[in-house]
Amino acid sequence: MKGRFHRQYPTNLMANPRPFDLEDQSHRDLALRVGHAWREIRRGASMSSLADYFFGVGDDALESGQMDTLDVLVQQDGWRMGDLADALRVDPSTATRAVQRLERIGLASRTPSRDDKRVVIVSATDAGRTRHAEASARRQEAMRFIMNSFDTHEREQLAVCFEKFVHALDEFVTELDESRAAKIG
Repeated sequence: MKGRFHRQYPTNLMANPRPFDLEDQSHRDLALRVGHAWREIRRGASMSSLADYFFGVGDDALESGQMDTLDVLVQQDGWRMGDLADALRVDPSTATRAVQRLERIGLASRTPSRDDKRVVIVSATDAGRTRHAEASARRQEAMRFIMNSFDTHEREQLAVCFEKFVHALDEFVTELDESRAAKIG
């Protein structure tokens, strides 16, 4: 996997104005609040209902990783498997498994490249594009509802904070990976 950092977020927003110290009770309280909110986002009771709403239920349901893959596939007509893995920020075997699942249910197709028969090109099928459009409409409806809870200034702050959060997670994981590699190597 090439670089873990998400290229979408402007780095000038990522400066750390003040060190965070978990010995400071106010910092510890903030960490607990953020940790609790993060857990609720990932595992809260509403997430199961939301996943059903976004991705379907029963035999027709998609997993979030499959939807992530469709999100990328619909951005262009065809993807080399390695480029798809990079765009998804996963290793190639994970991307391959996601594509295989989508292919089995008719939402993606794999074809040999015209230029290099060793290369596989992955595309969303018409059914995949339709399924993606349906899920996107439901996600947009949810986003409109959620964002209506915030005023204009808060919306901007929320976007910046989420971007910084993702960037900081990426930095932490990169440092963690480098630390593990140094211990092994």
